[in-house]
This record gives sequence, C-alpha cells and structure tokens, in this order.
Amino acid sequence: MGEEEEKYDGMLLVMAQQHEGGVQELVNTFFSFLRRKTDFFLGGDPGAAEKLVKEAYDHHSKLALKAHKEKQLKQEKEKKEKAERAAKLAKEEEERKKDNNGPRIQELTDEEAEKLQSELDKKEEEKMKKETSNEEKASEKGDKGSDSEAEEDEKDKDKLKPNSGNGADLPNYKWTQTLSEIDIVVPFDVKFRIKGRDVVVDIQRRSIKVGLKGHPPVLEGQLYNEIKVEESSWLLDDGKVVTVHLEKINKMEWWNKIVTTDPEINTKKICPENSKLSDLDGETRGMVEKMMYDQRQKSMGLPTSEEQKKQDILKKFMAQHPEMDFSKAKFS
Repeated sequence: MGEEEEKYDGMLLVMAQQHEGGVQELVNTFFSFLRRKTDFFLGGDPGAAEKLVKEAYDHHSKLALKAHKEKQLKQEKEKKEKAERAAKLAKEEEERKKDNNGPRIQELTDEEAEKLQSELDKKEEEKMKKETSNEEKASEKGDKGSDSEAEEDEKDKDKLKPNSGNGADLPNYKWTQTLSEIDIVVPFDVKFRIKGRDVVVDIQRRSIKVGLKGHPPVLEGQLYNEIKVEESSWLLDDGKVVTVHLEKINKMEWWNKIVTTDPEINTKKICPENSKLSDLDGETRGMVEKMMYDQRQKSMGLPTSEEQKKQDILKKFMAQHPEMDFSKAKFS
C-alpha cells in the first residue's frame, strides 16, 4: 500500500512546486481539471461527488491523526527510556562511589607484611618483563598496521577526493552532503532562459532523473541508497540551474556517489565539520563522533573507545586491590 501511494509522488511534487499559492491553489487546480476534463460533478447521482470528496477527506484525516499520535507515543517512549537509563546509570555510579569510599586500611602482622613485600617484589619483576614483551608486540603491530594502511591506500588511490562539501565536482553537475541530506546542483548550458515546464525532474525512492525536455538526461540512474521522496524537492534558480535536495533515510552514512554509475569519492577523507555536525541532536552527534574516533583508532592500530574503557576500568581495579595477583590473568 505504501509503495502504491508513493507511485505518483514525484509528479505531484513537481506540480506542487509550480503552485506559488500553496495547497489552496493546488487543490483548486485539481477540481478545475475534474470540472473541465471529466464528468465528475454531473456524471453521478446528486451529491455523489460531494460524498466522494468527504469520504476521501475523512479517510486521510484519520490516517494523518493516527500517524501523528503514533509519532508522539514513540517520542514519549524514547524519552522515558532515556530517562530510565540515565537514572539507572546515576544509581550505579552512586553505588560504585560508596564501594570505593569503603575502608581499605588493614593492619598487618610482621609475617604478613614480609609476605606481602615478597609478592610485591615478584609482581614488579613480572611487570617489567610484561612491559618489555608489550613493547615488542606493539612494534610488530605497528609494522603490520603500516602494511594494512598501504593496502587500504592502494584500494582508495583511484577514488576522488571529496570537495569542500564532502561530495564531488563532476563534469555535468556537483553535489554536497551532510549525514542527513544531499544537495545536487545541475547547471544547463543553454542560450535561453529555462522555465519550470522545460525541466524534467523525477525523484523516486531508489532512482533519480534530471534534464531538459527533448534532451538526454544530465543525471539519471539508481541512487546509492534510499531517500525520503516526500521530504525531497527541487527548484529552478535564475533560469539556468536546477538544484535538487534529497533527504536520506539512513542518517548515519556517508554516500560515496549519487548514482551507481558515478565515480566514487574516498569517504575516509570526509571532513565532518564541513557537514554541519553541530546541527545534529546531542545523542546522534555523540554516536557519530564516537564512530569517527573508533575508525581513526583502528586505522592506527590503537584501542577503540570501548576497549580503552575496559582497560581503564581494569587499571583502576588493580590499583584499588594491590593484594590481588593479576600476573597470570588474561584479558581481551
């Protein structure tokens, strides 16, 4: 049902964008068409046309209210879950602080003190051996990391470097992107001033077509990923340039091309600060920054944020419990 409803969205969006008077003018155009080109008003029983319009209005009004209510409930649920998670974390932090503040001073006998000193000396010796071993492993890992980076560079050498908007400047058009949207600028090298009726723009969930009537399309093909048709649009600027705005469905992904036949850009060289990272909400921005940090760490052969967190917790625990022997323990 959803795909069937969206079947004519591209065509209807083009019509809507050409009605400067908004929805009122668009609706008037529909009824004008029905009056002039069909027997909608006079072909049925008295009142049948009015009844049909009212039934359609009632049906879609209920669907709109239902969708709005579901969206509100979803937002409230997410807000409640977020608050519960925050409360749980706060409680765990409070309990952890209480545990850390507990008494840890214990008087030892001479025999226990001598035994403890012996164990500490042994641990210190093993620690030095372990550090030497870790340095050797780190050196080996660094060499492997260099080889891995060289292989990745070899794969990416034919890819385009992103432009200042994290997209690409192609011969017939240019495009830029943020994590949530894409803007495409298509200039037309013609000697006359283009009007809306001269332009062909077809935006679908998985495809796009932009050009002039009677001419081969400047941009046509299957999109890199799905977009929201209802939130995408296009406009004609100064009678020479068509600007297309696409809203991504997956807002956690960089596109490496617009259509599958385009040359790829190297997404590893994207600069998020050029993509309005500050415009994202706090939770999404945090996820994106964490993802970028982890990607950089992996490329350098260093621990990710989760791995570093585990290491910090372990070091803190070991510092708080010097009486425990971790020399034979293995951690991942």
